[in-house]
Amino acid sequence: MDSDNDNDFMDNVDSGNVSSGDDGDDDFAMEVDMPSTTERSLDADDYQYKVLTTDEIVQHQREIIDEVNRVLKLSTPTIRILLNHFKWDKEKLLEKYFDGSDDNIEEFFKCAHVINPFNKPAEAVQQKTTRSQCEDCEICFSLLPPDSMTGLECGHRFCLACWREYLTTKIVTEGLGQTISCAAHGCDILVDDVTVTKLVPDARVKVKYQQLITNSFVECNQLLRWCPSVDCTYAVKVPYAECRCVRCKCSHVFCFACGENWHDPVQCRWLKKWIKKCDDDSETSNWIAANTKECPRCSVTIEKDGGCNHMVCKNQNCKHDFCWVCLGSWEPHGSSWYNCNRYDEDEAKAARDAQEKLRSSLARYLHYYNRYMNHMQSMKFENKLYASVKQKMEEMQQHNMSWIEASPQAFNSM
Repeated sequence: MDSDNDNDFMDNVDSGNVSSGDDGDDDFAMEVDMPSTTERSLDADDYQYKVLTTDEIVQHQREIIDEVNRVLKLSTPTIRILLNHFKWDKEKLLEKYFDGSDDNIEEFFKCAHVINPFNKPAEAVQQKTTRSQCEDCEICFSLLPPDSMTGLECGHRFCLACWREYLTTKIVTEGLGQTISCAAHGCDILVDDVTVTKLVPDARVKVKYQQLITNSFVECNQLLRWCPSVDCTYAVKVPYAECRCVRCKCSHVFCFACGENWHDPVQCRWLKKWIKKCDDDSETSNWIAANTKECPRCSVTIEKDGGCNHMVCKNQNCKHDFCWVCLGSWEPHGSSWYNCNRYDEDEAKAARDAQEKLRSSLARYLHYYNRYMNHMQSMKFENKLYASVKQKMEEMQQHNMSWIEASPQAFNSM
């Protein structure tokens, strides 16, 4: 899913009460209905999900195609493209298909970038019977016999070598799967999977293509999500989309709605904001604003760690003398080494309040950030310990020790 879809998805599945806060860090103030979310996440009886292998995902994909095909009676490649256009929502596809007149049907196929199978261009059919002995490939401009040329139902034909190069580039370099369009300039008709498999001879490219269309199927389907664990190839299939705790066969536990580690009772949207806050440079900027000032002449950032208010810029091209308090030139200050006489109550109060707010915000953020990082570090240690104990237990069980006997010895050997 792209980021916009992820945001909409998480907004739809999140639940709980959120209090309105002030700007800045107060955005993270929230009320969470802890009992209901906890009970809901732990109650597995009403949320029967499945963990699918890659082969099972492909099989599930075929089942959806066959189900739609029993109603529409169209070719399998066409059904696949239509389903991909509608994000694999078969109900929406069928609703659009049976909604309206023949003009709407024409628009239906056009929006999905497919030739209307009930109204194929006469030109494409006629070319099969009136084609001359040789044809020009409009990509490499070679004059070739008809059996060296091929094309889609849109009627655009190119030589086999150009098709292979074009499709290989789209798959390997650009990472496109179901959204590869015709090689003709300005033609938006999509290349179906049967054509790709027939024209691409390289087995590695075919495997890459299958991975891309499978990945597209999972990411488009709101009832499927890849396990986010490193190198895991499983996907989780749920009966309905909701913020729920799911466990993959690789033992990784995560939130189905957002894909992050299970975060009950925090809502997905708040977790996303928190992770963004931890990852970006906003708090670095807060620290700089709270603890430094810029030279009024050259704008070099300066931190005052002691001494009087008489500052001398260390920039070799500047060497400006100024007052740390008012940032004015030092010359009018006379002998006021520790106190600035140029005092403006309103301006000074506004400056103090702004800096105090930044410092308070920074301190609050660091308070929670340090605890968050400690918990994350503890989770990593626990995962390593779990893997080590599991390995030791398997080794001991190979020496005819039961699981109960091996458990304490494996843990004590750590």
